[in-house]
Amino acid sequence: MQLTLPDRDRITIAILALGGEGGGVLAEWVQEVARAQGYIAQGTSVPGVAQRTGSTVYYIELVRAGGGGANRPDPVLAMMPVPGDVDIVIASELMEAGRAILRGFVSADRTTLIGSTHRVYAISEKSAPGDGTGASARILDAAERRAARFIGFDMAAAAQASGSVISSIMLGALAGSDALPFPHSAFEDAIRHGGKAVEANLKGFGLGFTRAQEGEAPATEAASPAGPTTAAGRALHKRLTASLPDAAHPLATEGVRRLMDYQDAAYAALYLDRLEEIAALDAEDGALTAAAARHLALWMAYEDTIRVADLKVRATRSARVAREIRLAPGQLLTVTEYMHPRLQEVCETMPRRIGAFVLASPRLTRWLAPLFRRGRHVRTTGLRWFIALRLLAALRQLRAGTLRYAEEQARIADWLALAREAARTDRAAAVEILACQSLIKGYSDTFERGLAHFAIVIAAARDALRHPDAASRIAALREAALADENGTALACAVAAA
Repeated sequence: MQLTLPDRDRITIAILALGGEGGGVLAEWVQEVARAQGYIAQGTSVPGVAQRTGSTVYYIELVRAGGGGANRPDPVLAMMPVPGDVDIVIASELMEAGRAILRGFVSADRTTLIGSTHRVYAISEKSAPGDGTGASARILDAAERRAARFIGFDMAAAAQASGSVISSIMLGALAGSDALPFPHSAFEDAIRHGGKAVEANLKGFGLGFTRAQEGEAPATEAASPAGPTTAAGRALHKRLTASLPDAAHPLATEGVRRLMDYQDAAYAALYLDRLEEIAALDAEDGALTAAAARHLALWMAYEDTIRVADLKVRATRSARVAREIRLAPGQLLTVTEYMHPRLQEVCETMPRRIGAFVLASPRLTRWLAPLFRRGRHVRTTGLRWFIALRLLAALRQLRAGTLRYAEEQARIADWLALAREAARTDRAAAVEILACQSLIKGYSDTFERGLAHFAIVIAAARDALRHPDAASRIAALREAALADENGTALACAVAAA
């Protein structure tokens, strides 16, 4: 519905934005507009602490100069938004909109809520054992119910589409909401008055204005993934379409692409060898092979020091960073990374026998461990570290001889053997065993913790296969392992099994 702010002498606005998103710039623009339109404007900011580069509440209070009820020339304005007393809330990200609702800033009888629907994930969401992302659908539902009017669209995508910044998109959405009694031209004048990136900001403002009035742009149909571009890729694709069930083709195609990028065509062929063994035990629906295609590709593309180095020095990554920060012609880009490889990870990159020898020697590990006890910040755009990482990435050709490769392939082989054993009598249980790979992700401590939970679940799964409800038992154990990092829920589930 259309909600226009009543013609009143006092207007309150709260802006919730993450660090680096221009919340302060937006607040200055709004105050510039208001003062030009005959209002007294005051803006304050209250920085908060969040795991997404910091979150700040900007509060703006506008009072019509000489308006009714004013008892002095310069009214005393509030420093913070008060629950139930906010006319307009602007949130730069969906979780910030949810935070505004929880804090009582959004009221069904008066508040226009303008929020971006995109997400910037917190560290706690990224590091959760399973899917730790917040409930976006619940926030959107609450926004529709709790606000007098909700205007929501993906402002980050709009900023990228317009080549602008999200603050200009938010200003355009504010103007397009008609929640302020100011003309369209006044907002554009404020941008021009700021004098910075005027053309780009005006373009972003225009797109935000349009989206606020017309709604989210209709989703375009996703383009079909590109086919294989090399002779080896085409040969592998032809093989998988001939030997695997139709249900597994999309996942297997992506798996082959990923593993060719990760290692080479021979490694992708090993992937298909393993899938074909599973497919031989599958039924017509191909559900077992599809599950194997997904989880096997993820495991075979495990993250080691070689892979991390490869990803950090790719030209596509540098281009993405330059695009995200809007690097201007003539500007230099410097990227500083934090790296903390442990002795174990270094040894795992060594030839199998050498790495195993070092890790098995208490004396050597005691001498070498202090060298890797602390992380360091390295400038990967500098020549020295770029060359070092490039040389490390080149070890991809020798990966098959490393200690980590031998360990991972042995674990994968045992896991697949158990899945094949289960598939002969209980395909549902086999699917659940394959899904246990989701417990393993990341690197360093996160990887070690997930691997330990995986080992516990697989050991319990061997016993569960003796029962007719093996699939549900294994699923329950996996869900318990994903419930918390310290394994408390998993320990309880194993004890109860």
